[in-house]
Amino acid sequence: MTVLSSENCSSQYEVYQTNQPLNVSGLLFLILFGKTLLNILTLGMSRKNTYQNFMGYFCISLAFIDFSLLVNISIISYFGDFVLLGIRLTKYHICLLTQIISFTYGFLHYPVFLITCIDYYLNFSKTTKLPYKYQKLFYFFTVILIWVSVLAYVMGDPAIYQSLNAQNAHSYQCPFYTSIQSYLLSFSMMMILLVVLITSWPEVVALVQAVRITSYMNEAIIYFPFSSHSSYTKSSKKKLLPKLIMCFLGTWLPFVLLQIVILLFKIQIPAYIEMNIPWLYFVNSFLIATFYWFNCHKLTLNDTTLPEDPFVSWKFCFIPLTIHSLEKVENPISVIIC
Repeated sequence: MTVLSSENCSSQYEVYQTNQPLNVSGLLFLILFGKTLLNILTLGMSRKNTYQNFMGYFCISLAFIDFSLLVNISIISYFGDFVLLGIRLTKYHICLLTQIISFTYGFLHYPVFLITCIDYYLNFSKTTKLPYKYQKLFYFFTVILIWVSVLAYVMGDPAIYQSLNAQNAHSYQCPFYTSIQSYLLSFSMMMILLVVLITSWPEVVALVQAVRITSYMNEAIIYFPFSSHSSYTKSSKKKLLPKLIMCFLGTWLPFVLLQIVILLFKIQIPAYIEMNIPWLYFVNSFLIATFYWFNCHKLTLNDTTLPEDPFVSWKFCFIPLTIHSLEKVENPISVIIC
């Protein structure tokens, strides 16, 4: 691959050119089909009653957009050349549609990250609490607004328009676009995680030696031993941090290693692949852990209004499992799931 000039493209992107013919519909179909299956699998693996925040609604909308793109590509590939609503559609529009979606996905990382932060901030501060029905409507319209706003920006950006016209002039090529937003977010999270691991390494090692994996209430958990209930209630942020790291890495370690490989080798991933549901839930878990740490003094053991994570049971970082019967229900587990 060779890098095109960035003068005709937005600063948020790097443009990569392949010297292959435009007939990439088969490859795009396979990629999007695999991504759609991954979306369904990830949503199916998530815990119940977790679609009560902005991130959950956005993940559902992303799965819908991916499926719609797959259907449109399949239809255009099947008919080849046809007219719909006065518009002539050919296989060229497969590449054009994918490019537009790539630009849209690439600009969504920062807005989704920011809105999720605001959502969790309001959740933790408990300053405003809408009725559940109105809360769902608020998330629904917020998701629609962010999609429409970003798409309108992409279609109205002169730099992107010129880039698409340049591709039209060389219709035998189908460039791939990669977003710098996801790269910077991933880099920032990995740096924060590295600093946290270094600063709390002795506590993490001691916790790894003392932690046990068990089964409680038909759920696989990481069991953090507590000396007493009173010692927990005044637990400092320093004591809580290793537990949060253990829960986060116990669930997302493979994804963390994948991010490290991508960053070290500067692997370029097209934006329509890079924006996916596992990545969003990875960011979601990171944000929840961050807000838990900053607001640990506000948390109570019986607090049921805190945001739920589809994959990580953060509550076991806080609830002191001093139940004597826990020793009887302990089962050996080969996979760490928190």
